[in-house]
Amino acid sequence: MARAWESFAAGEDVVAGVRPEILASWYRCRDRYEVDRSLDVAPGARCEDIQRLDNGVIFTTLGGLGALAGREVEQDGAVVTVTDGDGRVLGSWGDPAAQRRAELHNLAPWSSWSEDSTGTNGMGTSLEVSGPVTVTGPEHWCEAFHRWACAGISIRDVVTSTPVASINISRWNASLSPLTPSWLIEAARCVEKEIYRRAMYETDKVWAEFNKKSGEVGVPVMAMDRGGNAVAANEAAASLLGLASESPVLTGALEPAQRWTPDIPGLADVVRWAKERAREPAQWSGYAMLPVGPGDEETPVTLQPVTDSDRTVGMLCFFGMQEGEAYDGATEPAAAAMPQRIVGIRNDRLVLLAPTEIRYAEADRNIVWLVTERGRIQASTRGLDNVERSLAPYGFRRVHRRFLINLRRVAELERGIKGELFLITDSRSHEFVPVSRRHAPELRRMLGV
Repeated sequence: MARAWESFAAGEDVVAGVRPEILASWYRCRDRYEVDRSLDVAPGARCEDIQRLDNGVIFTTLGGLGALAGREVEQDGAVVTVTDGDGRVLGSWGDPAAQRRAELHNLAPWSSWSEDSTGTNGMGTSLEVSGPVTVTGPEHWCEAFHRWACAGISIRDVVTSTPVASINISRWNASLSPLTPSWLIEAARCVEKEIYRRAMYETDKVWAEFNKKSGEVGVPVMAMDRGGNAVAANEAAASLLGLASESPVLTGALEPAQRWTPDIPGLADVVRWAKERAREPAQWSGYAMLPVGPGDEETPVTLQPVTDSDRTVGMLCFFGMQEGEAYDGATEPAAAAMPQRIVGIRNDRLVLLAPTEIRYAEADRNIVWLVTERGRIQASTRGLDNVERSLAPYGFRRVHRRFLINLRRVAELERGIKGELFLITDSRSHEFVPVSRRHAPELRRMLGV
């Protein structure tokens, strides 16, 4: 393992003997984050990295679990740490001698153990993936941490799927108990119950505001959670957005898994802008011109935040209404330079793909499948938005809320019986990539048809 780590860190692509999730982390550390392998202490958390601690109850629950686990692992010479979603350590418990040794590496509160700061480690790497992660000895990116064994798990927001915290157990110069991953899973489940309870409380607020406002205005109205997913829509909005009559959104998608992500180009950017602008004024509203209606004609869309205790818990969208501050459509920051390889996982093996090998990408909730000449391969990066950022520089474009297409691989176009547009990347197969009606005009322009 140590020899594989040294060879890979020196620039060679070593796969044999290294677990896929660890190798994927090494690629991120080397090619994306450029973490210094000689780092021997974790850096202090930068101010801009510190999350707003809106999650007081969650961190209190985690702190209680950490303190309890700290007493249990003290006799094993281990340390339990809790971080926020940015990898900033909030607290540590356990064997005093182990804690003092950990502090030599800055494994202590107010330090940053995110993967982009400190390389492959139990806390930081758990924030990049789902489920428990173990990092033992030379699996750590930085050589100074090679005598530690650690295991971590991220706690994720059920609404946005983003990590809000992690819990980690570390041991110096010794292996961890085989029961550690099971304990971490149970600890995460305990905290996520509180996150779910809070999400349902927020949904009640959004649902009540939707019912109140949709009866006061005569325009299509849609309610969204703070992740930008549709919770409810009146009949006019459902007709405008092309929702099926059996869609849970029409009766109120109270469960997060039932919600629908609107396929409106630019809406996600406008929602992010609205959430930022809504932090200051008490009764803020804003609008943007978006391609919503038939023929993708631009329609004014007014957004009004739904708040609870000065926190935005959702958003109401009024279609055809123009009210409040105008969205200026500021250009987003340029995407970061991407590595030349796209990393996928198949069985227990890491697969390195050139972007040209990938025909299209398909999302199955948070898992993304890459369809290639070598078959369907799971992307090591979760979330279609994240995969899109990786592939956009190579000619990939979003054509549907679940699909990205490699424009260079489009061989044929086909129309359905109802005028739907499908893309074919391999005429020998029966693979049809659907194009949503809102993306169709831009796609035709890019393909010159």
